[in-house]
Amino acid sequence: MSYPEKYDEKLKFWRLDTLPFIPKEWKYEIIPNVEKQFNIVKTLLQREDVEEIYNAGDSGREGEYIQRLVFMMAKPNPKAKLKRVWIDSQTEEEILRGIKEAKDLSQYDSLSDSAYLRAKEDYLIGINFSRLLSIIYGKRLAKSIQEEKASISVGRVMTCVLGMVVLREREIRNFVKTKYYKIVGEFGEDSSSFKAEWKIKEKSSLYESYKLYNETGLKKENDAKEFIRSLEGKKATITELKKSKQKENAPLLFNLAEIQNECTKRFKIKPDETLEIIQNLYEKKLVTYPRTDARVLSTAVAKEITKNLNGIAKRFQDEEIQNYINKMIQEKYSTNLLKTKYVNDSKITDHYAIIPTGQGYENYNQLSDLNKQIYKVIVKRFLAIFYPPAEYSKIQLTINVENETFYCSEKILVNQGYLEILKPIEKNNKKALNNTQKEDSPQNNNSQNVQTNKENNNLEILKKLKKGQEIPVKNYEIKEAETTPPTRYNSGSIILAMENAGKLIEDEELREQIKGAGIGTSATRGEIIKKLEKIKYIDINSKTQIVTPTNKGENIYDIVNVSMPDMLNPKLTASWEKGLDMVAKKEIEPNVFMDKLDKYICSKFDKLVIKR
Repeated sequence: MSYPEKYDEKLKFWRLDTLPFIPKEWKYEIIPNVEKQFNIVKTLLQREDVEEIYNAGDSGREGEYIQRLVFMMAKPNPKAKLKRVWIDSQTEEEILRGIKEAKDLSQYDSLSDSAYLRAKEDYLIGINFSRLLSIIYGKRLAKSIQEEKASISVGRVMTCVLGMVVLREREIRNFVKTKYYKIVGEFGEDSSSFKAEWKIKEKSSLYESYKLYNETGLKKENDAKEFIRSLEGKKATITELKKSKQKENAPLLFNLAEIQNECTKRFKIKPDETLEIIQNLYEKKLVTYPRTDARVLSTAVAKEITKNLNGIAKRFQDEEIQNYINKMIQEKYSTNLLKTKYVNDSKITDHYAIIPTGQGYENYNQLSDLNKQIYKVIVKRFLAIFYPPAEYSKIQLTINVENETFYCSEKILVNQGYLEILKPIEKNNKKALNNTQKEDSPQNNNSQNVQTNKENNNLEILKKLKKGQEIPVKNYEIKEAETTPPTRYNSGSIILAMENAGKLIEDEELREQIKGAGIGTSATRGEIIKKLEKIKYIDINSKTQIVTPTNKGENIYDIVNVSMPDMLNPKLTASWEKGLDMVAKKEIEPNVFMDKLDKYICSKFDKLVIKR
């Protein structure tokens, strides 16, 4: 898309009287360093002997946009039929299917309209508001950051993400730790005692008391001591005893945001690096399409899923993975996913979740170690959905000490199920995958065994108890606790926060209306984080991947917050994203979206210029 000066040389200079800039006819130009290749493609497209042209661009909105730009500028042979190839992997079988089932290009016109509008929206908001705020607030910013001059870069998605990072940082900075005091009782005999925590209930002597900090603690240590004294000599009776078996199924499959978050935690790499690696795995036929928001499979794919499993079983030379597959075969685990949570056509827009294809192993040995490790993470998440659920034995106990209530619960794993593949330590992401040898060390296993033995022992003690039983009180103690600040985003969790930005919207009706619409798209989120770091609005720690705002970023936030605060609000960005989605689904006409965008930009200019 041509810059404003290509429309009029005067627009090279940033002046209020030339804004807002909203072209009626849009200009585009070929990027100089790709012009040679473009001309080769153009020559082929214009050949008179070509009867059909297949658009096999990336199967998504942005891929559609790129190919439509090429067609727009190259002007293909008007007699040629234009068809669209839409594929989920780059295996030969899938490519041939895509060509065989290619639809007329016109069936994707609404997706193309949405793509053009996305580009125009980002262009208009970026150019107009960056210029406007730089003209009005540029000097103030330069003074704040002690630079000679400064410009302000604003973006529909980028500015909103900056706002999320700055707000989180200020919450942490302004957070004041508060101590409070919990009451813990130890009940039972010496050899079979257990601990339970007090919690406020209506019949408690402290119900609605000013002494309470929250439902489990008191504000002052002296009040806690006094409360304990009031309990001395009182009988303790078991009023509730619940025994249950709990099942936990394997998590859903990876979409791009989930795998980016997982790789940030495991390998301390940035989201755009994760995407680059998975794109490489996709191009080498090893995994399905990476830029997906879905975490489930389609019914059609689920019916053929044994092809993927058989491919992994026969061709993937990895001892650990082969052991998992052999167990599936020996235990006769079902491969029928059709009535499970892992198959849901209604939760798929363009593509299903990222899974291994079971092919491409001729390319596997060429991969770097990190590529191999990430591939294995995807394979393990895939295999886990065929394993049985993890099973826990759980006991919940309620003790009454003359209207004061104490609670105790114990839960232990009795059947690993899918956790055999996604081991708890990996599931909780406490350590990176490449530390697995350390995790398996005798010392580490010993500490885990001690913990498991303690849990087993507690469970056995609780199992012997009965409802209505009077139980001895050994003692009461005060447990000091303190409030904790929110955690900073890392470069992976901010991607998840962008995907789930709708949840940050307070207006319930609007939140429901834009359900599923996040900030940005799976294809662009990593690049947005990268850009914010490049223009020095945020810092990303290379070792921890923790994201913090820079001084410049905080100053930009303050300027936007004073001038156009809705740019920082996820509901604006998410509602625009929802609008683009409605265009793609033919629920609204493109001109309706464009009219709203024009009015929004003009209204902002009217307010800000008058205010100035």
